[in-house]
Amino acid sequence: QVRLHDSGGGFQQAGGSLRLSCAASGGTFSSSAVGWFRRAIGREREFVASISWNGGQTYYADDSDRARFTISRNNAENMAYLQMNSLKPEDTAVYYCAADSGGRGLGPFDSWGQGTQVTVSS
Repeated sequence: QVRLHDSGGGFQQAGGSLRLSCAASGGTFSSSAVGWFRRAIGREREFVASISWNGGQTYYADDSDRARFTISRNNAENMAYLQMNSLKPEDTAVYYCAADSGGRGLGPFDSWGQGTQVTVSS
């Protein structure tokens, strides 16, 4: 099973940008899809974006996320990323990367990172 470590969170003002990173080890990262999820205080965990094993397919939660966020991966380096632009206070949450061993990015996601906090001030 692939092990994931996510990082890159922090504090940012509204309108700013952050890039989250997901480092993988063990397992078969290159054949796994990767997803990003987030959980805000008082809310359920929600899907943000995912990318198939070869990067050929990407999925986003909604049009707003698609316009502001970009998910990508580098299989040679066992890394995945979530570039977040035009951040809003409502993007404040703990963000998690996850792996889908099925490879398509549609779940289920069976390996999870520990989470990285993103805080956006207004």
